[in-house]
Amino acid sequence: MQRPGRQSLQVSCSSQSNQSIKFRPCIDIHQGKVKQIVGSTLKDLPSTSGSNGNEDLQTNFVSDKPSSWYAELYKRDQLTGGHVIMLGSDTASRETAFGALRAWPGGLQLGGGVNLDNARVYLDAGASHVIVTSFVFRDGQLEEDRLKALVKLVGKQRLVLDLSCRQRDGQYWVVTDRWQRFSSLNLSEANLAQLAASCDEFLVHGVDVEGMQLGIDDQLVELLGKWSPIPVTYAGGARTLDDLER
Repeated sequence: MQRPGRQSLQVSCSSQSNQSIKFRPCIDIHQGKVKQIVGSTLKDLPSTSGSNGNEDLQTNFVSDKPSSWYAELYKRDQLTGGHVIMLGSDTASRETAFGALRAWPGGLQLGGGVNLDNARVYLDAGASHVIVTSFVFRDGQLEEDRLKALVKLVGKQRLVLDLSCRQRDGQYWVVTDRWQRFSSLNLSEANLAQLAASCDEFLVHGVDVEGMQLGIDDQLVELLGKWSPIPVTYAGGARTLDDLER
């Protein structure tokens, strides 16, 4: 099986229903190529050495197939709700993302640099949802006005909030700016309930294990299944199908 990106585990749950789990695929795009990268090694904040951080990039997989090939594969197998993630805002990556969306209109979600200027563009190009993280945070703080503006623009039902997180001092904290910056927002039942009013789903990467194929973050998955009132997709660390089935 060719794997262009992360193996994602969706835990759909609410206080009114039993949990259900399904697999979701992902197409990660970097510099116009479909890749699988250890996300925590991708940097855009200035480094102490003055470099751009690309020499530290750890890549697990680079595909020789276009993004449309994977989109058509997922369409054939009806793996709905997959993610197309642009790991950079370069022209080549955007064109590669559009190629996937054109291959399966309405079947894939799009994330990476989404903001008020381009969200509608991606939806009009065929994305079922747009995935947003850094745009709704500034200097580590959740910008509620920005979130409200996005909801007004695209509608709650077409917005996914990426709350990817890392553990610190015994809690999980949302990280932004390519997972390099800790925000002031921790994962809690109250915070998830509040944010659920502004989106259709959550996407949460276990950043401490993402891309390392060391196994999923069991503690994080359990908390998401317990706390989230809307569907949430967990990604990070999956090695085999056994990680999805247990």
